[in-house]
Amino acid sequence: MTNKIQHIAVLTSGGDAPGMNAALRSVVRSCSFFNIQCSGVYRGYQGLIEGDIRLLDARSVNNIINKGGTKLKSARSLDFHEKQGRKKAFNNLKEHNIDALIVIGGDGSFTGGMIFEREFGVPVIGIPGTIDNDIYGTSHTIGYDTALNTVVEAIDKIRDTAISHNRLFFVEVMGRDAGHIALNVGIGAGAEEILIPEENLGLDRLLDSLRRSKMSGKSSSIVVVAEGDKIGKNVFELAEHIEKNLPDYEVRVSVLGHIQRGGTPTCFDRVLASRMGLKAVESIQDGKSGQMVGIINGEMILTPLSKAIKGKSKIKRELIRVSDIMTL
Repeated sequence: MTNKIQHIAVLTSGGDAPGMNAALRSVVRSCSFFNIQCSGVYRGYQGLIEGDIRLLDARSVNNIINKGGTKLKSARSLDFHEKQGRKKAFNNLKEHNIDALIVIGGDGSFTGGMIFEREFGVPVIGIPGTIDNDIYGTSHTIGYDTALNTVVEAIDKIRDTAISHNRLFFVEVMGRDAGHIALNVGIGAGAEEILIPEENLGLDRLLDSLRRSKMSGKSSSIVVVAEGDKIGKNVFELAEHIEKNLPDYEVRVSVLGHIQRGGTPTCFDRVLASRMGLKAVESIQDGKSGQMVGIINGEMILTPLSKAIKGKSKIKRELIRVSDIMTL
C-alpha cells in the first residue's frame, strides 16, 4: 500500500438505516471530485471476504439519495470474526489495489473495522449509520431523524384507533440499549407515558400514572415502550399486568418493528449523510485513520473508533423533565 490514497472502498454493514444510500453517494462523488478511484463492497464484510467488489463512478449512484435501505446490501459475517477471514478480506483489497476503507454502520461494524485496521494497517474511517442514535461522538446518526418521523406518523394513526375505541395502546419501538427513539417520539406524539432502558419507571408508578390519566378524564392513552425497557420481560407481559390491575382499560399492543428502518430518508438525514461522506473522504486524504465522522453542534468532527464503540450516548435529562410535565 502506498502513502498516497488512490483507491477507496466503501461498504455498509449491520442494520440498514435510511440515508445510507445518500452517504454512499457522497463518498463516491467526493472520490470522483478528488480524482480517487472508488469501489463498492457488496454485502458488507462478507462481501469483502468473498471479493464482491465493484468499481463505482459518479453515475453509478444516480437517483439513490432518496432511497431507503442500502444499494450495497448488508449481511452478517461470522467469517470476519476470525483472523483467517479478515486475512482473505485484506488480500482482496490488495488484489483490487484498494488503499483505504470507509465503513457505514454501527458499533459492531466499527469494531470489525478497528480490528482490521490494527491487524493489516488499512486506513479505516467510520460513518455512523443506525436508527438507534446510540453511537458516542455524534449528536445524530444517519437514519435516526427518519426513524423518528416514521414512528411519530405511526403513533398518530394508532391514536386515532385508541380514541375511537377508548383503548390503551402499548407501542414498542426500537431501542434495545438506548431510549432516544422512544423518548423523542413519545414527546412528539403526546404519549401519556414513555418507558426507556435508562429510567426504571417501575410498575407501581406506571399504574399510578395511568390511574391519574383515567381520573383526569382521559378515555384513551398511548404508552411508548423502548424494546430494551427493564420493567417487564416484554411488552406483552407488561400489557397483561396492566390489564389485570386496571380492568377499566382495554389494552392493545403494537410492535412497530422493522417499519422503523425503512422509508424515504428525511432532508436532514440526506444532508447529514452527504456531509459525513465528504468528511470521510477528506479525512482519509489527510492521513486520518481509525476515526469516526460525527456531528456535534452542527460541526463535523472526528472521534477515535475505540471511543465511539466504548462510549455511550446519553439521554438528555431535559427531555425526561419535559416528558414528565407534558403527560399531566
